[in-house]
Amino acid sequence: MKERQPKLATETVWAGEEKYRVHGASQVPVVHSVAYTYDDLDYWYEVAVGQAEGHIYGRNTNPTVSSFEDKVKELEGAEAATSFSTGMAAISNTLLTFLRPGDRVVSIKDTYGGTNKIFSEFLPRLNIDITLCETGDHKLMIEEIEKGCSIVYLETPTNPTVKITDIERIADVAKNHNALVIVDNTFATPILQNPLQLGADLVLHSATKFLGGHADALGGVLVGSKALVEEVYHYREINGATLDPMAAYLLIRGMKTLHLRVYKQTENATKLAEYLKKHPMVEDVFYPGLKDHPNHKIAKQQMRGFGGMFSFSLVGGMDAVKLVLPKLKYANRAANLGAVETTVGPARTTSHVESTPEERKALGIPDGLIRYSAGIEDFEDLKEDLEMALKALTVKQ
Repeated sequence: MKERQPKLATETVWAGEEKYRVHGASQVPVVHSVAYTYDDLDYWYEVAVGQAEGHIYGRNTNPTVSSFEDKVKELEGAEAATSFSTGMAAISNTLLTFLRPGDRVVSIKDTYGGTNKIFSEFLPRLNIDITLCETGDHKLMIEEIEKGCSIVYLETPTNPTVKITDIERIADVAKNHNALVIVDNTFATPILQNPLQLGADLVLHSATKFLGGHADALGGVLVGSKALVEEVYHYREINGATLDPMAAYLLIRGMKTLHLRVYKQTENATKLAEYLKKHPMVEDVFYPGLKDHPNHKIAKQQMRGFGGMFSFSLVGGMDAVKLVLPKLKYANRAANLGAVETTVGPARTTSHVESTPEERKALGIPDGLIRYSAGIEDFEDLKEDLEMALKALTVKQ
C-alpha cells in the first residue's frame, strides 16, 4: 500500500526535522560550531567537495540551517533549498547568480521597494536591461517576454498593494522562450500558494515574515530544482550571506504554527477588508479576497486563500494616516509584516522607504496608503480598534 502524503498542517510541524534531532531530543538543536572536525582526511575531502553528506564550515552549511531548508523544501514540493541571512539576500543572490551583462529581465512595477531598487538602480549598472510591466497587464508582459529575456521575475501578491499575477499563464510563455521564472512567494506562503506547481523554476521567501511569524529572526530561503539551487548556493557560499543557526532555529520553531497562523490571519484580513470597504473615510481597499479586486478570479484559481495582508487608503492622505495610526491599540507601527501581532505602517516608512515620493506615485502607491498585516488576535477586537482610530477622521471632518 502506497504511503499517503501528509497534509500541510502536519508537514509544518514535522517536515525536515527527523534526521537533525540528536540524543533523543524532540527538537532540532542549535549548532553554533563554526567548523567540523574529521579524523579521516579522505572522508573530509569527500564532504568538502559534496561527494558525501556532512558539514565543514559555517559559511557553507550548518545542521540547524539545513533542517530549516528541508522544512521549506518539503512545504513547497521542491527538490532542493538554500537559505540566506535576509530576504533581500535571497533576492539579490538569486538574481546575480544567473544574470550577466547584456541580459534582460522582465518583471512588474509593483515589487517590494528593495527589489524595485535592484531593478531600477543596481542591475542597470551591470548593463542588464530591465523592463517593468504594469502589474496585472498580462498581455503586455507576454509581449515583452516574447521579445526575449533571461529572467521573468514575479511577486504575487505584491507588497504593498496586493496585486496578483497569473503565474501559470506567464510561466508557460516564459518557458517557450527559455526564460527562468522566479517568484517571490512571501505574502502567500507555501500554505496558500505553490508556484513551482504552477510552472515557476525558483521560489523565494523573506523568511523574516510569515515563515518565522514572530518578528524575532531575519532570514531568506530559495527552493527549486537541485541543479538551479546548487548554482545559487555556490554564489551564496562564496559571497557569504549565510543564515545564522540561531535564526534558523527560531524560524523552524515559528514554522510549526505556520498553517494555523496563516489561516487565522487570512480570516481576519478578509473580514477587516470587507469592513473597511464600507467605511466613509476609506478611499480604497486593496485585497484579492474582495470580489471587485481586478484579479480576484486569478487569485482564487492559484491560491488556497487570499492571505493576511491588505492595504487601504484614507481620505485626507498622509495627514489622515498620521491621525489614525497612533490611535491603534492592537497594532505595532513597524516596518515588518507576517507576525502574530497585527503590524501597520505607511509605504513611505515600510515597503518603499527607499523610494522617493515621485517614485511611489509612479508605482501607484497613494500617500494615504496603510499596509495592514493582520495578526492572530480576535477579529472583533481588531475591528473595534480600527473603528475607534478612524473616528479621529470623522471628528476632524
